[in-house]
Amino acid sequence: MPKTVNVRVTTVDAELEFSFQQNTTGKQLFDQVARTIGLREVWYFGLQFVDAKGSITWLNFDKKVMVQDLKRESPLQFKLRVRYYPEDVAEELIQDITRKLFFLQVKEDILSDAVYCPPECAVLLASYVVQAKFGDYNKSLHVSGYLTSEHLLPKRVLEQHKLSKDQWEERIQIWHEEHRLMTKEEAMIEYLKIAQDLEMYGINYFEIKNKKGTELWLGVDAQGLNIYGKDDKLSPKIGFPWSEIKNISFNDKRFVIKPLDKGSKDVIFYAPRLRVNKQILTLCMGNHDLYIRRRKPDSIEVQQMKAQTKEERMLKKMERDQLQSEMKKREAMEKEKEEMEREKQKLMAQLYDYEETTKRAERELQEQLERAMRLDEERRRVEQEAARLEAERMEAIIAKEELARQAEDQIKSQEQLAAELAEYSARLVLLEEAKRMKEEEAETWHSKAIKAEESLIKTKEELHHVMASPSSPPAAPASSSSSSSDSESDHEHSEENSTYSAELQSQGLNHQQEEEERLTEAEKNKRLQKKLKDLSSELAESRDDSKKTLLDLLHADNVRAGRDKYKTLRQIRQGNTKQRIDEFEAL
Repeated sequence: MPKTVNVRVTTVDAELEFSFQQNTTGKQLFDQVARTIGLREVWYFGLQFVDAKGSITWLNFDKKVMVQDLKRESPLQFKLRVRYYPEDVAEELIQDITRKLFFLQVKEDILSDAVYCPPECAVLLASYVVQAKFGDYNKSLHVSGYLTSEHLLPKRVLEQHKLSKDQWEERIQIWHEEHRLMTKEEAMIEYLKIAQDLEMYGINYFEIKNKKGTELWLGVDAQGLNIYGKDDKLSPKIGFPWSEIKNISFNDKRFVIKPLDKGSKDVIFYAPRLRVNKQILTLCMGNHDLYIRRRKPDSIEVQQMKAQTKEERMLKKMERDQLQSEMKKREAMEKEKEEMEREKQKLMAQLYDYEETTKRAERELQEQLERAMRLDEERRRVEQEAARLEAERMEAIIAKEELARQAEDQIKSQEQLAAELAEYSARLVLLEEAKRMKEEEAETWHSKAIKAEESLIKTKEELHHVMASPSSPPAAPASSSSSSSDSESDHEHSEENSTYSAELQSQGLNHQQEEEERLTEAEKNKRLQKKLKDLSSELAESRDDSKKTLLDLLHADNVRAGRDKYKTLRQIRQGNTKQRIDEFEAL
Protein backbone atom coordinates (compact mmCIF):
# COMPACT_ATOMS: atom_id res chain seq x y z
CA MET A 1 0.00 0.00 0.00
CA PRO A 2 1.45 3.39 -0.91
CA LYS A 3 2.64 5.84 1.72
CA THR A 4 0.19 8.48 0.57
CA VAL A 5 -3.51 7.93 -0.04
CA ASN A 6 -5.69 9.87 -2.43
CA VAL A 7 -9.10 10.98 -1.29
CA ARG A 8 -12.01 12.81 -2.86
CA VAL A 9 -14.23 14.84 -0.56
CA THR A 10 -17.58 15.95 -1.94
CA THR A 11 -19.35 18.93 -0.46
CA VAL A 12 -22.91 19.78 -1.41
CA ASP A 13 -21.66 21.98 -4.25
CA ALA A 14 -18.08 20.93 -5.06
CA GLU A 15 -15.55 18.11 -5.22
CA LEU A 16 -12.13 18.39 -3.56
CA GLU A 17 -9.08 16.20 -4.15
CA PHE A 18 -6.58 15.52 -1.34
CA SER A 19 -3.77 13.16 -0.45
CA PHE A 20 -2.74 12.16 3.07
CA GLN A 21 -0.34 9.90 4.91
CA GLN A 22 -1.39 6.48 6.17
CA ASN A 23 -0.97 7.60 9.79
CA THR A 24 -3.29 10.59 9.28
CA THR A 25 -6.19 10.72 11.75
CA GLY A 26 -9.78 11.49 10.90
CA LYS A 27 -9.45 14.84 12.68
CA GLN A 28 -6.41 15.81 10.61
CA LEU A 29 -8.18 14.97 7.34
CA PHE A 30 -11.28 16.87 8.42
CA ASP A 31 -9.21 19.91 9.42
CA GLN A 32 -7.53 19.89 6.00
CA VAL A 33 -10.93 19.95 4.31
CA ALA A 34 -12.18 22.73 6.61
CA ARG A 35 -9.13 24.91 5.95
CA THR A 36 -9.47 24.43 2.21
CA ILE A 37 -13.03 25.75 2.08
CA GLY A 38 -12.58 28.35 4.87
CA LEU A 39 -14.91 26.61 7.33
CA ARG A 40 -14.42 27.57 10.99
CA GLU A 41 -17.69 26.43 12.57
CA VAL A 42 -16.48 22.84 12.32
CA TRP A 43 -18.49 21.51 15.27
CA TYR A 44 -21.59 21.07 13.10
CA PHE A 45 -19.92 18.94 10.41
CA GLY A 46 -18.40 15.54 9.82
CA LEU A 47 -17.08 13.33 7.03
CA GLN A 48 -19.51 10.67 5.89
CA PHE A 49 -18.63 7.55 3.93
CA VAL A 50 -19.99 4.17 2.83
CA ASP A 51 -18.21 1.43 4.75
CA ALA A 52 -17.08 -1.96 3.49
CA LYS A 53 -20.50 -3.45 4.33
CA GLY A 54 -22.34 -0.79 2.32
CA SER A 55 -23.63 1.15 5.31
CA ILE A 56 -23.42 4.92 5.63
CA THR A 57 -21.27 5.92 8.60
CA TRP A 58 -19.18 8.79 9.91
CA LEU A 59 -15.41 9.05 10.05
CA ASN A 60 -14.08 8.71 13.60
CA PHE A 61 -11.88 11.75 14.25
CA ASP A 62 -9.93 10.05 17.04
CA LYS A 63 -8.74 7.12 14.94
CA LYS A 64 -6.47 6.90 11.95
CA VAL A 65 -8.34 7.05 8.68
CA MET A 66 -6.90 3.84 7.28
CA VAL A 67 -7.78 1.64 10.29
CA GLN A 68 -11.47 2.42 9.89
CA ASP A 69 -13.86 0.17 7.96
CA LEU A 70 -13.40 1.90 4.60
CA LYS A 71 -14.37 0.56 1.23
CA ARG A 72 -11.06 -0.04 -0.50
CA GLU A 73 -11.15 2.18 -3.55
CA SER A 74 -9.03 4.87 -5.09
CA PRO A 75 -9.55 7.62 -4.42
CA LEU A 76 -11.33 7.14 -1.10
CA GLN A 77 -14.74 8.78 -1.15
CA PHE A 78 -16.03 11.05 1.63
CA LYS A 79 -18.83 13.58 1.88
CA LEU A 80 -18.70 16.70 4.01
CA ARG A 81 -22.11 16.81 5.66
CA VAL A 82 -23.94 18.50 8.50
CA ARG A 83 -23.96 16.09 11.45
CA TYR A 84 -25.33 18.33 14.22
CA TYR A 85 -27.94 21.04 13.87
CA PRO A 86 -28.32 24.29 15.81
CA GLU A 87 -31.47 25.12 17.73
CA ASP A 88 -31.87 28.42 15.88
CA VAL A 89 -30.08 28.91 12.56
CA ALA A 90 -30.36 32.69 12.53
CA GLU A 91 -28.83 33.07 16.00
CA GLU A 92 -26.18 30.33 15.91
CA LEU A 93 -24.82 30.03 12.38
CA ILE A 94 -22.16 32.71 12.06
CA GLN A 95 -20.19 32.48 8.83
CA ASP A 96 -21.69 32.76 5.37
CA ILE A 97 -19.91 29.55 4.28
CA THR A 98 -21.60 27.69 7.18
CA ARG A 99 -24.98 29.07 6.24
CA LYS A 100 -24.44 28.18 2.62
CA LEU A 101 -23.49 24.55 3.43
CA PHE A 102 -26.55 24.22 5.67
CA PHE A 103 -28.77 25.79 3.03
CA LEU A 104 -27.59 23.46 0.26
CA GLN A 105 -27.87 20.32 2.41
CA VAL A 106 -31.30 21.17 3.81
CA LYS A 107 -32.49 22.03 0.30
CA GLU A 108 -31.22 18.65 -0.93
CA ASP A 109 -33.01 16.85 1.95
CA ILE A 110 -36.30 18.64 1.21
CA LEU A 111 -36.17 18.07 -2.54
CA SER A 112 -35.37 14.37 -2.01
CA ASP A 113 -38.22 14.10 0.55
CA ALA A 114 -35.80 13.04 3.29
CA VAL A 115 -37.46 15.92 5.17
CA TYR A 116 -41.21 16.25 4.65
CA CYS A 117 -42.38 19.64 3.39
CA PRO A 118 -46.02 20.54 2.61
CA PRO A 119 -46.71 21.86 -0.92
CA GLU A 120 -47.42 25.49 -0.04
CA CYS A 121 -44.26 25.70 2.07
CA ALA A 122 -42.27 24.04 -0.73
CA VAL A 123 -43.35 26.84 -3.09
CA LEU A 124 -42.27 29.49 -0.58
CA LEU A 125 -38.89 27.79 -0.05
CA ALA A 126 -38.44 27.51 -3.82
CA SER A 127 -38.84 31.28 -4.13
CA TYR A 128 -35.93 31.83 -1.69
CA VAL A 129 -33.82 29.44 -3.80
CA VAL A 130 -34.68 31.51 -6.86
CA GLN A 131 -33.86 34.79 -5.07
CA ALA A 132 -30.49 33.35 -3.94
CA LYS A 133 -29.66 32.35 -7.52
CA PHE A 134 -31.21 35.03 -9.71
CA GLY A 135 -31.41 38.04 -7.37
CA ASP A 136 -34.29 40.52 -7.59
CA TYR A 137 -37.11 39.70 -9.99
CA ASN A 138 -36.78 41.66 -13.20
CA LYS A 139 -39.72 41.50 -15.57
CA SER A 140 -37.56 42.22 -18.60
CA LEU A 141 -34.97 39.54 -17.72
CA HIS A 142 -37.03 36.86 -15.99
CA VAL A 143 -39.43 36.14 -18.80
CA SER A 144 -41.79 33.18 -18.94
CA GLY A 145 -39.86 29.91 -18.70
CA TYR A 146 -36.91 31.24 -16.68
CA LEU A 147 -37.44 28.50 -14.06
CA THR A 148 -38.07 25.62 -16.48
CA SER A 149 -34.68 23.99 -15.99
CA GLU A 150 -34.56 24.53 -12.21
CA HIS A 151 -35.21 21.70 -9.71
CA LEU A 152 -37.25 23.60 -7.13
CA LEU A 153 -39.99 21.31 -5.83
CA PRO A 154 -40.05 17.74 -4.45
CA LYS A 155 -41.16 15.13 -6.96
CA ARG A 156 -44.00 14.19 -4.60
CA VAL A 157 -45.45 17.71 -4.76
CA LEU A 158 -45.27 17.83 -8.56
CA GLU A 159 -46.96 14.44 -8.97
CA GLN A 160 -49.77 15.26 -6.54
CA HIS A 161 -50.97 18.34 -8.40
CA LYS A 162 -52.35 18.77 -11.90
CA LEU A 163 -50.36 21.88 -12.71
CA SER A 164 -48.10 22.64 -15.66
CA LYS A 165 -44.52 23.95 -15.34
CA ASP A 166 -45.77 27.42 -16.26
CA GLN A 167 -48.40 27.30 -13.53
CA TRP A 168 -45.83 26.25 -10.91
CA GLU A 169 -43.51 28.99 -12.18
CA GLU A 170 -46.27 31.57 -11.85
CA ARG A 171 -46.83 30.66 -8.18
CA ILE A 172 -43.12 30.70 -7.36
CA GLN A 173 -42.67 33.98 -9.23
CA ILE A 174 -45.31 35.71 -7.09
CA TRP A 175 -43.21 34.95 -3.98
CA HIS A 176 -39.96 35.79 -5.85
CA GLU A 177 -41.21 39.30 -6.56
CA GLU A 178 -41.78 39.83 -2.81
CA HIS A 179 -38.10 39.22 -1.98
CA ARG A 180 -36.92 42.40 -3.71
CA LEU A 181 -33.66 43.88 -2.31
CA MET A 182 -32.89 40.61 -0.40
CA THR A 183 -29.26 39.51 -0.80
CA LYS A 184 -28.20 35.94 -1.61
CA GLU A 185 -27.07 35.38 2.01
CA GLU A 186 -30.32 36.80 3.40
CA ALA A 187 -32.37 34.57 1.10
CA MET A 188 -30.45 31.51 2.34
CA ILE A 189 -31.01 32.29 6.02
CA GLU A 190 -34.69 33.05 5.41
CA TYR A 191 -34.93 29.64 3.70
CA LEU A 192 -33.36 27.96 6.75
CA LYS A 193 -35.60 29.87 9.19
CA ILE A 194 -38.67 28.47 7.40
CA ALA A 195 -37.14 24.99 6.96
CA GLN A 196 -36.22 24.60 10.65
CA ASP A 197 -39.93 24.77 11.50
CA LEU A 198 -40.55 21.56 9.51
CA GLU A 199 -41.27 18.62 11.79
CA MET A 200 -38.49 16.36 10.40
CA TYR A 201 -35.79 19.06 10.14
CA GLY A 202 -32.54 18.26 11.98
CA ILE A 203 -33.69 14.90 13.31
CA ASN A 204 -31.84 11.59 12.99
CA TYR A 205 -34.21 8.63 13.24
CA PHE A 206 -33.31 5.17 14.56
CA GLU A 207 -35.48 2.06 14.86
CA ILE A 208 -35.89 0.94 18.48
CA LYS A 209 -38.17 -1.17 20.69
CA ASN A 210 -39.29 -0.63 24.26
CA LYS A 211 -39.47 -3.35 26.94
CA LYS A 212 -42.84 -4.52 25.53
CA GLY A 213 -41.26 -4.99 22.10
CA THR A 214 -43.26 -2.16 20.50
CA GLU A 215 -41.56 -0.95 17.34
CA LEU A 216 -40.82 2.77 17.62
CA TRP A 217 -38.56 5.49 16.25
CA LEU A 218 -35.95 7.28 18.34
CA GLY A 219 -35.39 10.84 17.15
CA VAL A 220 -32.16 12.57 18.16
CA ASP A 221 -31.96 16.33 17.64
CA ALA A 222 -30.44 19.50 19.06
CA GLN A 223 -32.85 19.70 22.00
CA GLY A 224 -33.04 16.09 23.15
CA LEU A 225 -34.51 12.65 22.48
CA ASN A 226 -38.02 12.09 21.19
CA ILE A 227 -40.01 8.89 20.77
CA TYR A 228 -42.16 8.44 17.66
CA GLY A 229 -44.76 5.89 16.66
CA LYS A 230 -43.71 3.47 13.94
CA ASP A 231 -46.06 5.05 11.40
CA ASP A 232 -45.56 8.71 12.32
CA LYS A 233 -42.23 10.51 12.01
CA LEU A 234 -43.88 13.94 12.21
CA SER A 235 -45.33 14.08 15.71
CA PRO A 236 -43.38 12.57 18.63
CA LYS A 237 -45.32 10.95 21.46
CA ILE A 238 -42.83 11.47 24.30
CA GLY A 239 -39.84 13.78 24.71
CA PHE A 240 -36.78 13.89 26.95
CA PRO A 241 -34.77 17.15 26.71
CA TRP A 242 -31.00 17.04 27.26
CA SER A 243 -31.47 19.01 30.49
CA GLU A 244 -33.14 15.92 32.04
CA ILE A 245 -30.53 13.34 30.95
CA LYS A 246 -27.46 12.44 33.04
CA ASN A 247 -26.01 9.39 31.32
CA ILE A 248 -26.49 7.35 28.16
CA SER A 249 -24.98 3.88 27.73
CA PHE A 250 -25.55 0.65 25.85
CA ASN A 251 -24.49 -2.97 26.16
CA ASP A 252 -24.99 -4.93 23.00
CA LYS A 253 -28.55 -4.08 21.90
CA ARG A 254 -29.69 -2.65 25.24
CA PHE A 255 -29.67 1.12 25.64
CA VAL A 256 -29.99 2.81 29.03
CA ILE A 257 -30.76 6.51 29.54
CA LYS A 258 -30.27 7.61 33.14
CA PRO A 259 -32.27 10.74 34.05
CA LEU A 260 -31.08 13.43 36.41
CA ASP A 261 -34.24 13.00 38.47
CA LYS A 262 -33.17 10.50 41.13
CA GLY A 263 -36.79 9.54 41.69
CA SER A 264 -37.14 8.37 38.10
CA LYS A 265 -36.15 4.95 36.80
CA ASP A 266 -33.94 4.49 33.76
CA VAL A 267 -35.25 4.69 30.23
CA ILE A 268 -34.46 1.39 28.54
CA PHE A 269 -34.87 0.60 24.85
CA TYR A 270 -33.38 -1.84 22.38
CA ALA A 271 -31.69 -1.12 19.07
CA PRO A 272 -31.02 -3.71 16.35
CA ARG A 273 -27.26 -3.48 15.60
CA LEU A 274 -24.09 -2.63 17.48
CA ARG A 275 -22.89 -0.39 14.64
CA VAL A 276 -26.08 1.66 14.83
CA ASN A 277 -25.88 1.81 18.61
CA LYS A 278 -22.46 3.43 18.41
CA GLN A 279 -23.88 6.03 16.02
CA ILE A 280 -26.73 6.77 18.44
CA LEU A 281 -24.33 7.23 21.33
CA THR A 282 -21.95 9.45 19.36
CA LEU A 283 -24.85 11.52 18.06
CA CYS A 284 -26.25 11.96 21.57
CA MET A 285 -22.86 13.02 22.94
CA GLY A 286 -22.28 15.52 20.17
CA ASN A 287 -25.74 17.07 20.39
CA HIS A 288 -25.54 17.27 24.19
CA ASP A 289 -22.12 18.93 24.02
CA LEU A 290 -23.52 21.61 21.71
CA TYR A 291 -26.62 21.95 23.93
CA ILE A 292 -24.37 22.74 26.92
CA ARG A 293 -22.09 24.93 24.83
CA ARG A 294 -24.95 27.14 23.68
CA ARG A 295 -25.87 27.84 27.28
CA LYS A 296 -22.42 29.05 28.26
CA PRO A 297 -20.59 32.24 27.27
CA ASP A 298 -19.06 32.18 23.81
CA SER A 299 -15.44 31.10 23.51
CA ILE A 300 -12.82 33.61 22.32
CA GLU A 301 -12.86 31.96 18.88
CA VAL A 302 -16.62 32.32 18.54
CA GLN A 303 -16.51 35.90 19.79
CA GLN A 304 -13.85 36.70 17.19
CA MET A 305 -15.85 35.06 14.43
CA LYS A 306 -19.00 36.91 15.41
CA ALA A 307 -17.14 40.23 15.54
CA GLN A 308 -15.47 39.61 12.19
CA THR A 309 -18.70 38.46 10.58
CA LYS A 310 -20.57 41.43 12.03
CA GLU A 311 -17.99 43.80 10.58
CA GLU A 312 -18.09 42.09 7.19
CA ARG A 313 -21.86 42.21 7.11
CA MET A 314 -21.86 45.87 8.13
CA LEU A 315 -19.53 46.65 5.24
CA LYS A 316 -21.71 44.63 2.88
CA LYS A 317 -24.77 46.40 4.23
CA MET A 318 -23.14 49.80 3.70
CA GLU A 319 -22.20 48.82 0.15
CA ARG A 320 -25.70 47.50 -0.48
CA ASP A 321 -27.33 50.57 1.06
CA GLN A 322 -25.16 52.77 -1.15
CA LEU A 323 -26.05 50.69 -4.18
CA GLN A 324 -29.72 50.80 -3.27
CA SER A 325 -29.46 54.55 -2.75
CA GLU A 326 -27.94 54.95 -6.19
CA MET A 327 -30.59 52.66 -7.64
CA LYS A 328 -33.31 54.69 -5.97
CA LYS A 329 -31.76 57.90 -7.31
CA ARG A 330 -31.65 56.42 -10.79
CA GLU A 331 -35.21 55.21 -10.44
CA ALA A 332 -36.23 58.65 -9.18
CA MET A 333 -34.47 60.30 -12.10
CA GLU A 334 -36.14 57.90 -14.51
CA LYS A 335 -39.49 58.57 -12.90
CA GLU A 336 -38.83 62.32 -13.02
CA LYS A 337 -37.81 62.02 -16.65
CA GLU A 338 -40.95 60.01 -17.40
CA GLU A 339 -43.02 62.55 -15.47
CA MET A 340 -41.45 65.42 -17.38
CA GLU A 341 -42.09 63.61 -20.65
CA ARG A 342 -45.70 63.05 -19.63
CA GLU A 343 -45.95 66.71 -18.62
CA LYS A 344 -44.41 67.74 -21.92
CA GLN A 345 -46.93 65.64 -23.81
CA LYS A 346 -49.69 67.12 -21.67
CA LEU A 347 -48.49 70.67 -22.39
CA MET A 348 -48.16 69.90 -26.07
CA ALA A 349 -51.72 68.64 -26.05
CA GLN A 350 -52.84 71.77 -24.19
CA LEU A 351 -50.95 73.97 -26.65
CA TYR A 352 -52.58 72.17 -29.54
CA ASP A 353 -55.96 72.70 -27.90
CA TYR A 354 -55.14 76.41 -27.42
CA GLU A 355 -54.07 76.73 -31.04
CA GLU A 356 -57.24 75.02 -32.23
CA THR A 357 -59.33 77.22 -29.96
CA THR A 358 -57.53 80.32 -31.29
CA LYS A 359 -57.96 79.27 -34.88
CA ARG A 360 -61.61 78.55 -34.28
CA ALA A 361 -62.06 81.94 -32.56
CA GLU A 362 -60.24 83.68 -35.42
CA ARG A 363 -62.49 81.96 -37.95
CA GLU A 364 -65.57 82.98 -36.01
CA LEU A 365 -64.23 86.54 -35.71
CA GLN A 366 -63.56 86.71 -39.44
CA GLU A 367 -67.03 85.41 -40.15
CA GLN A 368 -68.52 88.02 -37.84
CA LEU A 369 -66.43 90.78 -39.46
CA GLU A 370 -67.59 89.72 -42.89
CA ARG A 371 -71.18 89.56 -41.68
CA ALA A 372 -70.83 93.03 -40.16
CA MET A 373 -69.40 94.36 -43.41
CA ARG A 374 -72.30 92.88 -45.34
CA LEU A 375 -74.73 94.41 -42.90
CA ASP A 376 -73.00 97.80 -43.21
CA GLU A 377 -73.10 97.55 -47.00
CA GLU A 378 -76.81 96.77 -46.89
CA ARG A 379 -77.37 99.65 -44.52
CA ARG A 380 -75.63 102.07 -46.90
CA ARG A 381 -77.66 100.74 -49.81
CA VAL A 382 -80.87 101.20 -47.90
CA GLU A 383 -79.83 104.73 -46.91
CA GLN A 384 -79.00 105.54 -50.54
CA GLU A 385 -82.38 104.21 -51.63
CA ALA A 386 -84.07 106.24 -48.93
CA ALA A 387 -82.19 109.35 -50.12
CA ARG A 388 -83.25 108.69 -53.69
CA LEU A 389 -86.84 108.32 -52.63
CA GLU A 390 -86.53 111.50 -50.63
CA ALA A 391 -85.21 113.30 -53.71
CA GLU A 392 -88.06 111.98 -55.81
CA ARG A 393 -90.52 113.11 -53.16
CA MET A 394 -89.02 116.52 -53.13
CA GLU A 395 -89.22 116.63 -56.93
CA ALA A 396 -92.85 115.58 -56.66
CA ILE A 397 -93.53 118.37 -54.19
CA ILE A 398 -91.80 120.88 -56.44
CA ALA A 399 -93.73 119.57 -59.38
CA LYS A 400 -96.90 119.81 -57.37
CA GLU A 401 -96.13 123.33 -56.45
CA GLU A 402 -95.19 124.09 -60.01
CA LEU A 403 -98.44 122.67 -61.17
CA ALA A 404 -100.25 124.66 -58.63
CA ARG A 405 -98.61 127.77 -59.84
CA GLN A 406 -99.25 126.80 -63.37
CA ALA A 407 -102.84 126.26 -62.35
CA GLU A 408 -102.91 129.71 -61.16
CA ASP A 409 -101.03 131.04 -64.14
CA GLN A 410 -102.83 129.12 -66.78
CA ILE A 411 -106.30 128.65 -67.44
CA LYS A 412 -106.97 125.07 -67.81
CA SER A 413 -109.98 123.21 -67.64
CA GLN A 414 -111.05 122.38 -64.15
CA GLU A 415 -111.29 118.70 -64.89
CA GLN A 416 -107.81 118.46 -66.45
CA LEU A 417 -106.19 120.29 -63.60
CA ALA A 418 -108.13 118.29 -61.06
CA ALA A 419 -107.10 115.03 -62.77
CA GLU A 420 -103.44 116.01 -62.90
CA LEU A 421 -103.57 117.19 -59.34
CA ALA A 422 -105.21 113.95 -58.24
CA GLU A 423 -102.63 111.98 -60.17
CA TYR A 424 -99.73 113.77 -58.50
CA SER A 425 -101.42 113.54 -55.13
CA ALA A 426 -101.85 109.80 -55.51
CA ARG A 427 -98.28 109.48 -56.65
CA LEU A 428 -97.12 111.55 -53.70
CA VAL A 429 -99.03 109.26 -51.33
CA LEU A 430 -97.39 106.22 -52.89
CA LEU A 431 -93.93 107.77 -52.67
CA GLU A 432 -94.45 108.74 -49.03
CA GLU A 433 -95.63 105.21 -48.26
CA ALA A 434 -92.56 103.75 -50.07
CA LYS A 435 -90.32 106.19 -48.19
CA ARG A 436 -91.85 105.19 -44.88
CA MET A 437 -91.28 101.48 -45.65
CA LYS A 438 -87.68 102.14 -46.72
CA GLU A 439 -87.03 104.10 -43.53
CA GLU A 440 -88.38 101.23 -41.44
CA GLU A 441 -86.21 98.77 -43.39
CA ALA A 442 -83.19 101.05 -42.89
CA GLU A 443 -83.97 101.19 -39.15
CA THR A 444 -84.11 97.38 -39.01
CA TRP A 445 -80.76 96.97 -40.78
CA HIS A 446 -79.28 99.67 -38.54
CA SER A 447 -80.35 97.69 -35.44
CA LYS A 448 -78.84 94.48 -36.86
CA ALA A 449 -75.60 96.32 -37.61
CA ILE A 450 -75.39 97.56 -33.98
CA LYS A 451 -75.90 93.96 -32.67
CA ALA A 452 -73.27 92.59 -35.05
CA GLU A 453 -70.83 95.25 -33.87
CA GLU A 454 -71.48 94.35 -30.20
CA SER A 455 -70.94 90.62 -30.99
CA LEU A 456 -67.70 91.51 -32.78
CA ILE A 457 -66.44 93.45 -29.75
CA LYS A 458 -67.34 90.52 -27.41
CA THR A 459 -65.53 88.00 -29.65
CA LYS A 460 -62.42 90.19 -29.72
CA GLU A 461 -62.42 90.31 -25.90
CA GLU A 462 -62.73 86.46 -25.64
CA LEU A 463 -59.89 85.97 -28.11
CA HIS A 464 -57.72 88.41 -26.17
CA HIS A 465 -58.49 86.49 -22.90
CA VAL A 466 -57.55 83.10 -24.48
CA MET A 467 -54.27 84.43 -25.89
CA ALA A 468 -53.32 86.11 -22.59
CA SER A 469 -54.09 83.11 -20.18
CA PRO A 470 -50.90 81.46 -18.52
CA SER A 471 -50.04 77.84 -19.52
CA SER A 472 -46.93 77.05 -17.44
CA PRO A 473 -46.57 73.36 -16.40
CA PRO A 474 -47.14 72.25 -12.82
CA ALA A 475 -44.00 71.72 -10.73
CA ALA A 476 -42.39 68.28 -11.11
CA PRO A 477 -42.62 66.10 -7.98
CA ALA A 478 -39.61 65.99 -5.70
CA SER A 479 -37.48 62.88 -6.29
CA SER A 480 -37.55 60.37 -3.44
CA SER A 481 -34.26 59.26 -1.98
CA SER A 482 -35.04 57.74 -0.83
CA SER A 483 -16.08 29.30 19.15
CA SER A 484 -10.27 28.45 19.76
CA SER A 485 -11.27 27.02 23.03
CA ASP A 486 -14.67 25.35 23.26
CA SER A 487 -16.19 24.32 26.54
CA GLU A 488 -16.58 20.57 26.19
CA SER A 489 -18.65 18.25 28.33
CA ASP A 490 -16.73 15.61 30.25
CA HIS A 491 -17.62 12.14 28.98
CA GLU A 492 -16.21 8.67 29.24
CA HIS A 493 -15.97 6.32 26.33
CA SER A 494 -14.83 2.93 27.48
CA GLU A 495 -14.72 -0.10 25.25
CA GLU A 496 -14.96 -3.12 27.50
CA ASN A 497 -17.42 -6.02 27.51
CA SER A 498 -19.12 -4.28 24.56
CA THR A 499 -20.38 -1.58 26.93
CA TYR A 500 -20.28 2.07 25.90
CA SER A 501 -21.48 4.95 28.02
CA ALA A 502 -21.46 8.71 27.96
CA GLU A 503 -21.78 10.80 31.12
CA LEU A 504 -23.64 13.99 30.18
CA GLN A 505 -22.55 16.62 32.66
CA SER A 506 -25.18 19.34 32.92
CA GLN A 507 -24.19 21.16 36.10
CA GLY A 508 -25.08 24.81 36.20
CA LEU A 509 -28.25 24.40 34.12
CA ASN A 510 -31.67 25.03 35.49
CA HIS A 511 -33.20 21.67 34.65
CA GLN A 512 -36.63 22.69 35.92
CA GLN A 513 -36.84 25.61 33.52
CA GLU A 514 -39.56 25.21 30.92
CA GLU A 515 -38.68 25.06 27.24
CA GLU A 516 -38.70 28.36 25.39
CA GLU A 517 -42.09 29.43 24.12
CA ARG A 518 -41.01 29.29 20.49
CA LEU A 519 -43.11 30.22 17.50
CA THR A 520 -42.80 29.22 13.87
CA GLU A 521 -41.85 31.88 11.31
CA ALA A 522 -45.40 31.76 9.94
CA GLU A 523 -46.87 32.49 13.39
CA LYS A 524 -44.54 35.47 13.78
CA ASN A 525 -45.66 36.88 10.46
CA LYS A 526 -49.45 37.00 10.09
CA ARG A 527 -49.23 38.14 6.49
CA LEU A 528 -46.98 35.17 5.64
CA GLN A 529 -49.34 32.88 7.53
CA LYS A 530 -52.32 34.13 5.52
CA LYS A 531 -50.55 33.83 2.17
CA LEU A 532 -49.46 30.26 2.96
CA LYS A 533 -53.03 29.41 3.93
CA ASP A 534 -54.40 30.95 0.73
CA LEU A 535 -51.84 29.11 -1.39
CA SER A 536 -52.69 25.85 0.38
CA SER A 537 -56.36 26.34 -0.47
CA GLU A 538 -55.49 27.18 -4.06
CA LEU A 539 -53.27 24.11 -4.47
CA ALA A 540 -55.94 21.91 -2.91
CA GLU A 541 -58.13 22.56 -5.95
CA SER A 542 -55.58 20.95 -8.27
CA ARG A 543 -54.46 18.17 -5.91
CA ASP A 544 -55.01 14.50 -6.69
CA ASP A 545 -56.00 13.18 -3.26
CA SER A 546 -55.40 9.60 -4.39
CA LYS A 547 -51.67 10.39 -4.49
CA LYS A 548 -51.41 11.67 -0.93
CA THR A 549 -48.75 9.96 1.18
CA LEU A 550 -49.04 8.94 4.83
CA LEU A 551 -47.01 11.99 5.83
CA ASP A 552 -49.40 14.22 3.87
CA LEU A 553 -52.32 12.82 5.82
CA LEU A 554 -50.51 13.14 9.16
CA HIS A 555 -49.54 16.74 8.38
CA ALA A 556 -53.14 17.58 7.42
CA ASP A 557 -54.34 16.14 10.76
CA ASN A 558 -51.82 18.34 12.61
CA VAL A 559 -52.97 21.44 10.72
CA ARG A 560 -56.63 20.74 11.45
CA ALA A 561 -55.82 20.26 15.15
CA GLY A 562 -53.80 23.50 15.24
CA ARG A 563 -50.54 21.69 16.06
CA ASP A 564 -47.05 22.62 14.87
CA LYS A 565 -43.53 21.41 15.67
CA TYR A 566 -43.03 23.53 18.78
CA LYS A 567 -46.52 23.13 20.22
CA THR A 568 -46.09 19.36 19.94
CA LEU A 569 -42.69 19.47 21.67
CA ARG A 570 -44.10 21.52 24.53
CA GLN A 571 -46.99 19.09 24.88
CA ILE A 572 -44.89 15.89 24.95
CA ARG A 573 -42.54 17.35 27.58
CA GLN A 574 -45.30 18.16 30.02
CA GLY A 575 -45.36 16.37 33.37
CA ASN A 576 -42.34 15.06 35.22
CA THR A 577 -39.71 12.68 33.88
CA LYS A 578 -41.12 9.67 35.77
CA GLN A 579 -44.54 10.12 34.17
CA ARG A 580 -43.07 10.26 30.68
CA ILE A 581 -40.91 7.17 31.29
CA ASP A 582 -44.03 5.28 32.37
CA GLU A 583 -45.78 6.46 29.21
CA PHE A 584 -42.86 5.25 27.08
CA GLU A 585 -42.91 1.77 28.65
CA ALA A 586 -46.66 1.60 28.16
CA LEU A 587 -46.51 2.25 24.42
